[in-house]
Amino acid sequence: MKKYLFTLLAGLIGFISSGQTQSIIGNDIAQGEKLLEAYFTPMAESFSAGLNNGWYNTAKPHSFGGFDITFSANIVIIPSAAKTFKIGNAFGGVFTSNENEGQTILGVGSTGSNGTIMEYNNSTTNSSTQFTMPSSAIMIRAIPIQTIQAGIGLIKKTAVDVRYAPRLEYGEKTSIDIFGIGVKHDLLQWIPVAGDAIPMSLSLQAGYTSVNAELEIYEQNISLNTKATTINLVASKRLLMVTGYAGIGYNSATTTFASNANFKLQGVQFDEKVEMKFESNKNVRANIGLRLNITLVTIHADYTFSEYPTATLGLGVSFR
Repeated sequence: MKKYLFTLLAGLIGFISSGQTQSIIGNDIAQGEKLLEAYFTPMAESFSAGLNNGWYNTAKPHSFGGFDITFSANIVIIPSAAKTFKIGNAFGGVFTSNENEGQTILGVGSTGSNGTIMEYNNSTTNSSTQFTMPSSAIMIRAIPIQTIQAGIGLIKKTAVDVRYAPRLEYGEKTSIDIFGIGVKHDLLQWIPVAGDAIPMSLSLQAGYTSVNAELEIYEQNISLNTKATTINLVASKRLLMVTGYAGIGYNSATTTFASNANFKLQGVQFDEKVEMKFESNKNVRANIGLRLNITLVTIHADYTFSEYPTATLGLGVSFR
C-alpha cells in the first residue's frame, strides 16, 4: 500500500513550479483549496473504498477463544466519473479555464496528457496568471489496497478484528501507518427458538480504519489522514468446504489534507499553510463472495458493488 500511495502522490507533485510564481492570497485561498479538493478527492475515495473492504468472509463469528489471521488484497476499480472534475464556475471565478472539465489525479481530462490550463484571477490585485494543472502521470484503472488483520472470538458470539501496521518508511521521504478495529456480532441468537432453526448465519459487522501518510517531495511536506468507517448486515451459509456470503451496508470516509506554507502549483502558490478536510464520502455498498475452507486455511474472493467497485482476494488461517 505504501508503494502505491507514494506513486500516486509523486505523480501529483510533478507539477511543482519552477521560476517565478504568484501567490494565492486572502479569500482566494478558499477557492484554491476547492480546486485541490476536486483534484485529490477521487484518490481519497479510492483508498477509502479499499480500506472499507476485506473485513469479513463469513457471517459466523468465532466461538470464544477462536481466532484468525487474514491477508486481503482489495482491488478498487476506478470509475470513469472519477477521472475528471467540472470547472465552470465551481471556483467562484477565481480559477477559470476555457475547458469544461479538468483531469483529476486518477485520469485524463479533455486536454489529454498535457494537463488542464487554468487561470488564477487575483481578486486583490485584479491581475491574472495562467498555470497548468498536473498532467496525468497516473493513468490507472484500479488501485490495490492490502490489509492484514487478526480476529478473536469473545462472549455472546461476538468477534473483534484488529488491523495494524506501525509507521513504516518508504524511501527517504514517505512514511505511513495503519490502524483499524472491527466487530462482528451474531443476530440470530436473539431470536427465541426460531434463531437456532434458521439454516444460516446472520451478523452485524462494523469496522473503522485510519491511515496516516507523511510525504516530502520536492521540498514540500504533505500529510494525508483518511478515516474510513463501514457498517454491514452479513449473511453466510456453509456447505461442506465452501462458505457463501453476502453483505449490504454503508460506507463513510473523510480525508484531511495538509501541507506547509507556499504549496505550489505551476505558476501560483498558496500564501499560507493549506489544511482542509474533504467532504465525507458516503455510499451504500453490497457484496457477494465465496470462501474455501481447507482445514485451518481459508481462501476467499468477493466483489463489492458501490460507487467505487472493489474486488477482494484473501488468504488466512482460521481456528474455531
